[in-house]
Amino acid sequence: MSDPDHDTISSRISPSCPPDNQRVLTAAWAHDLAAVKKLLDTPGKASVQDPITGETPLHAAIRSCGPAPSEENGDGDDNNEGDDPADLEAAKKVVYELLLWGGIWNDVDDRNETPGCVAYRLGRKELYNLCVEAGVRAEMLFGVMEGYEELESMDGEEGEDIEVIDMDVDDGEMVVVGEDGEDAPALVNVKPSGQNKVEGEEEDEEEESKEEEEPRFQPPNDDIEADVTSEAYLRSKLTYSDGKLVDDDGNGVMMAWETDIMRQSVDALLPNKEPGKRILNIGFGMGIIDTMFAETKPSTHHIIEAHPEVLEHISSSGSKFGSAWEESGPAPGAFKVQTGKWQEVCQRLIGEGQIYDAIYFDTFGEDYSQLRKFFTDFIPGLLDGEGRFGFFNGLGADRLICYDVYTKVAELHLTDAGLDVDWNVIDVDMSHLAEAGKGEWEGVKRRYWTLDKQKQCFWLRDNC
Repeated sequence: MSDPDHDTISSRISPSCPPDNQRVLTAAWAHDLAAVKKLLDTPGKASVQDPITGETPLHAAIRSCGPAPSEENGDGDDNNEGDDPADLEAAKKVVYELLLWGGIWNDVDDRNETPGCVAYRLGRKELYNLCVEAGVRAEMLFGVMEGYEELESMDGEEGEDIEVIDMDVDDGEMVVVGEDGEDAPALVNVKPSGQNKVEGEEEDEEEESKEEEEPRFQPPNDDIEADVTSEAYLRSKLTYSDGKLVDDDGNGVMMAWETDIMRQSVDALLPNKEPGKRILNIGFGMGIIDTMFAETKPSTHHIIEAHPEVLEHISSSGSKFGSAWEESGPAPGAFKVQTGKWQEVCQRLIGEGQIYDAIYFDTFGEDYSQLRKFFTDFIPGLLDGEGRFGFFNGLGADRLICYDVYTKVAELHLTDAGLDVDWNVIDVDMSHLAEAGKGEWEGVKRRYWTLDKQKQCFWLRDNC
């Protein structure tokens, strides 16, 4: 729901905002494309922020549109009689121009909203989609370049500087182009935050630009979460209790509320529940999905798990997947907990010639690059030609725009790995998940899920 008092220009551009920043913010708010183009004269201008409110030009251009009319959006302002089509078109052009010049798609303001969050809250679907597309471009480019990369011209010489970069993502193809439509030979700095910045300016000009941008808005410290790495997770102490598996920092590794998602995952991976299927699950956790897989009476059921305390839990007397389960398999090794990191175990399984009809992936403490590695390096060697693969899609699930961006990024990478992509949308019961520290989140440090729907991901091998 829009907050009219908070979404005014006087509340968003503070008196302490530096004049240069104020001019860019004001021009963006007014959807004055000519003025915006004139002001975007150096790298970084498209991502300046008000030092108090954190307002960026992207926030301003979107916020000034106000809520969509009620007939288009149920949360719209009933007093809004309709949009001015010319102004909306101007807003789209300004947003596009800002993104072209390196406006950061996921910068947050003092209300912890990205520009896309503002667009979604106001019901501005076209502007929201522009932000999602920018996020996909940025994340794809960052994944390819991994920091800094020099793009060379066809004759191998270093390219000349360009003023603007853009990137088109179409059918899995990514092309970096300059303002004139030609391939862009330039040194491009791609930041994980999604900012695409053209290098080539003199160092003193960069320092001058930094000075002009000060003071810059700083998010509150309590909004910054420490990353949980795989190595730290594997060293951590885990606790099983009250339908939760948490590490010693209180991070939720797996929780019982995920059970319905797991059930629907099994239904999608094994739609006919035929016995005798070959199954691989990566990440045991609480054993929720493995219990469901076992009920289908597979011919092969392999589980990969690396955490010592989870392995100890599996081997305990009360576990369904201990030595007795392994010995009950139809053949030696058919039912087995494969111990170790999946990166190493999967390589060994490929070497053994293991092939699976259904593969599920749900690990903890790893970033998207590792999931992508599984897509490209291991699915082709492990999945049967008519097999199905799925994973717990929690990528960016604490913010809708991040979730939508990574859903699209994952689809591009999966398509590139030779899989036909399909999505099932699952309703998530938020009645006990809506508030941090309460309901299912009691005793859990961070609410890692905030969305009322999950895009459940399943893929078939492409045999064409």
